[in-house]
Amino acid sequence: MLSGVRDLVLPSSQRRSLDELAQDLDLSSGDTRSKRSAFWTMLTLSSVIAAAGVLTDSTATVIGAMIIAPLSTPIMGIALGSVQHRRIGAIKVVLAACAVVIVVGMLFALVLPETYDLLSNSQIASRTSPGLMDLVAAVATGLAGAVALARRDVAAVLPGVAIAISLVPPLVVAGVCLGKLAGALALGALVLFVSNFFALVFGGMVVFAVLGRRAQADRGTWRLARGTYAAMGVLFVVVFVPLAANTALTLLISSWTTGAKSVAEQWLDDTPGASVSSVDMSSHTMYIHVRAPGDLPPVQTLLDRLEGRVPDGIPIVVDSAQGRRIDVGTVGD
Repeated sequence: MLSGVRDLVLPSSQRRSLDELAQDLDLSSGDTRSKRSAFWTMLTLSSVIAAAGVLTDSTATVIGAMIIAPLSTPIMGIALGSVQHRRIGAIKVVLAACAVVIVVGMLFALVLPETYDLLSNSQIASRTSPGLMDLVAAVATGLAGAVALARRDVAAVLPGVAIAISLVPPLVVAGVCLGKLAGALALGALVLFVSNFFALVFGGMVVFAVLGRRAQADRGTWRLARGTYAAMGVLFVVVFVPLAANTALTLLISSWTTGAKSVAEQWLDDTPGASVSSVDMSSHTMYIHVRAPGDLPPVQTLLDRLEGRVPDGIPIVVDSAQGRRIDVGTVGD
């Protein structure tokens, strides 16, 4: 059955060998000077582009940086080296590249004013709170990228893979957040990068192991070491636990804010013209935004009704805005 799946996904007529892949993914083989020059040049430029795109909240610019960024090459090199049980120095390259991108982000953070709200920027906010669905998408993308590398006829999809699995932008966001001393947000962005990193390694190891199985089995030497399986399991847990925790917390917060909004609307039922604009949580505080033409009902009534709907100990802030409707006529009258 495994052979049938392999022949379907990786047909022999289009299959590349592990040695061919090594020429593309191993920066320490062949013309190493040219490979490394191209890698570091494009990585630096993509980091600058990504930082500019993040700070201007430009999705198109960030996508351009994703396509240019060559960081997936040494990451897939780690997967290839693991399958072939040899060291190619890719881990050191990846760590150094991460440091470069984060420093670029920190430098760009220097131009931001002190009062800049990081979460008001969608490029930052979307990369600082990853969940399990981000991991699911990353694993699927990692498998797609590995298959595209292993086949000669689908290399055209690699730019799409680069866009789908974001590598440089989360590191830039982490650098920007560190530059603004927002450690929690930086950690969230790093978790997103790590999940994408491990998804690429996992996808690459699965596909490359299947790709090399027949040739190595013929020599009677193919075996995926138990240590590799153990490492994959540990890496999965390292990624899965924080993403699962964040997903659970997000669902809980959604449940609390939905319940609080329902209670607040009931609290305002007897106040003509009053309404609940929104309910959200920030810095462990729940904010209930209301709009009313006059005075609000006693807030103690609201707190009493929230018991059992919101965990004890969470501060509640009612943000009231006064306003009334004024019909001024029709233009042209």
